[in-house]
Amino acid sequence: MSKKQCPPARYQPDWLASLDKRTAIAQTLANRHQQLCDDLGGLDQLSYQQKALIDRALFLEFHLQQEEAKLATGAEFDSGKWVQACNALNGLFSKLGLQRQAKVVPALETYIRGSK
Repeated sequence: MSKKQCPPARYQPDWLASLDKRTAIAQTLANRHQQLCDDLGGLDQLSYQQKALIDRALFLEFHLQQEEAKLATGAEFDSGKWVQACNALNGLFSKLGLQRQAKVVPALETYIRGSK
């Protein structure tokens, strides 16, 4: 299976993993994914539900930016769809939380015992 150059027009499971990691957009989206996970306490602390919401939030954010680029260049722009996507993104971020969560770091003793 060949890797995609940009996200699909419609949401698909594992869309982020299907991108060619060499492309700038894939690297940007992977960075955003990492930032969101880190803000929520780290990937290993997230539930399945949180991970699914993060993937969808990234997808919506990407498509909102694509629509905003259309607006900026005078291309056809559907403000109703844009508002709907903004509201959906707002709902996802509200569920995930807007405040950073401290990452759980094991105690120093755990590292010392693990290295023996």
